[in-house]
Amino acid sequence: METITENIKTYGYIALFVYSLGGGFVGLVAAGTLAAIGILDIAVTLVVAFAGNVTGDTILFYLGRTNKKEVLGYFKKHRRKFALSFKLLKRWGFWIIVGQKFVYGLKTIIPIVVGFSTYRFWRFFVLNLLGAALWAAVFGFGGFLAGDFFRRFAEKFGEQAYWLPIAFFVVLGISYLLVTVITKKRDVKKSD
Repeated sequence: METITENIKTYGYIALFVYSLGGGFVGLVAAGTLAAIGILDIAVTLVVAFAGNVTGDTILFYLGRTNKKEVLGYFKKHRRKFALSFKLLKRWGFWIIVGQKFVYGLKTIIPIVVGFSTYRFWRFFVLNLLGAALWAAVFGFGGFLAGDFFRRFAEKFGEQAYWLPIAFFVVLGISYLLVTVITKKRDVKKSD
């Protein structure tokens, strides 16, 4: 167990930075949870995630700005998301750049679309900084608070706490099934 803890302390921030390049919030929540139990530092976790997220979106912006043909070829099957992203950018500008980090499916496309547009880099960069700060704070502190709750729960119930992960995964599974059923496309019969 000490070896795993030492590896996390040594390489955890590097892994978090790389994971944050793509805007993945799961790694940030996990790092926040590890900070709550004392393996990582919450302040360093937030700064590393923030820096990784800003770097990743800036790279995506420049890919969109300098390599339009190659990027469009690569994302050929996501044309509808690109069209939606252009409409959202045109209509909501400021809000979509700041809030895109919280929208799965668009969070990697929006910076590329902004790069395609005539949006000025410095304006994008400032909004990207603001969005990354909010993203890191929400998910980092969320993970920290959840980890602190689980730590306190384990301290209070000791050996009976084994059922907590089981209950967590049962609730997660039920939530997944509900979302799957609710969002399932229904076949509509066409009348000829």
